[in-house]
Amino acid sequence: MKARILVVDDEEIVIRSCLRILGSDGAYEVEAVQDGVAALRKIDEGHFDALILDIMMPGMDGLEVLRRVKETHPDVDVIMVTGLSQIETAVRSMKLGAFDYLPKPFDPDELQRVVKRALERRQLLQENLELRSEVSSKYRFENIVGSSPQMQGVFRLIAKCAPTNSTVMLTGESGTGKELVARAIHYNSLRKDKPFVAVDCNSLSENLLESEMFGHVKGSFTGAVTNKKGMFEVADSGTLFLDEIGNISLTTQAKLLRVIQEHEFKAVGDTRTQSANFRLITATNKDLKAMVAQGSFREDLFYRINIFPIPIPPLRERRDDIPPLAFHFLKVFNEELGKNVTEFSEGAMSALVHYEWPGNVRELENTIHRAVILSTDKAVRQAHLTNIVDLMPRLDLDVPRTSEELKRIKKVAREKSVEDIEKLFILEALKRNAWNVTRSAEETGMQRANFQALMKKYDIRVRGTEHDPDVS
Repeated sequence: MKARILVVDDEEIVIRSCLRILGSDGAYEVEAVQDGVAALRKIDEGHFDALILDIMMPGMDGLEVLRRVKETHPDVDVIMVTGLSQIETAVRSMKLGAFDYLPKPFDPDELQRVVKRALERRQLLQENLELRSEVSSKYRFENIVGSSPQMQGVFRLIAKCAPTNSTVMLTGESGTGKELVARAIHYNSLRKDKPFVAVDCNSLSENLLESEMFGHVKGSFTGAVTNKKGMFEVADSGTLFLDEIGNISLTTQAKLLRVIQEHEFKAVGDTRTQSANFRLITATNKDLKAMVAQGSFREDLFYRINIFPIPIPPLRERRDDIPPLAFHFLKVFNEELGKNVTEFSEGAMSALVHYEWPGNVRELENTIHRAVILSTDKAVRQAHLTNIVDLMPRLDLDVPRTSEELKRIKKVAREKSVEDIEKLFILEALKRNAWNVTRSAEETGMQRANFQALMKKYDIRVRGTEHDPDVS
């Protein structure tokens, strides 16, 4: 779509020059008017990307037009045109929001350059707004997958705390999605257009963590060759997320407590005090109350960060969320890997739902990623889930307590038995016939296409020599 430019000047010769310079190659759609009132009407009636505006005009002058345009259409870039005697006025126009100014008479190349810069800047700003909107949309809490009562409770807590500046503490096992919840809180808050800064307290030594959070000045320690901003400064006006806060030392806990209390800090090796205006969200997979009792976590810091606690339930306690999560990750990895896997076999979904998931949502995500890679048709099957199936307890040892449990276990056992028998049937037939697919199909009384379909179902491929099968 061509950029639209409006030229506003009371001199006909200037208008003709602008139309010729900007409209000759068809790169822009250029219109022109000769007074400020007509310019405002044009801008209200239609969309324009840039405005070339003369300062000195009869009636309404260019500064007044600029002021009104910036009030009603702040996204329109305005380039002022002025005589040499009006440079001070032109500078004043910059303070009112003009993008740039051109002295008369202007060079055609110069006009082209200024307009191009204005439009490039506008495009970058638009892309930035779209990206922020996309990120904000991605982390709307209703877009977090989970319809179970437990997750609905989490969503309600997010909705209550997000619009505030309250400090939030997220608790839960590793892999439950605590950072996703932290981002959801941020992008639904009044700080959503400001930075979200995440610090993994588990991955840094005490000295590095302190430097990471507070920043440091050049020469403050060996290796500090330049000044470095800390996360407190980077997160100014935004949100600071401290993940696994239970792993920081008592010394660093004391310094963090001071920042929270005083809203100020000093970079490592610096004498200057800087203000700290950020919202704090913390997360931990540890029992901080027990750590307080043991003396490994400061009690005063615990009460400072535990203002609005949100517990995130483990995946095994919300099994209703496993199927929608599995299909969500299936879609994600289909797009990433360029595949077309659209469904789960009953056996595969049963295995996903009944696995304990010690690694929670992160483990489920990794499992689906692997399964999509292994899948050779449109379905994820049990054979693609060996990383969890092999870890599951044997069904024949899982004694049911109710009739519903008995029905479920019988169904899973029946499907698993059928799949196991089918796979052994194919393998044994191939072994008896020296891995020759045609002879194997003939011996079993199956059509070759149906025999190959079963091979494909269980990822059994005969490679290179007939004695070297590939069984996934």
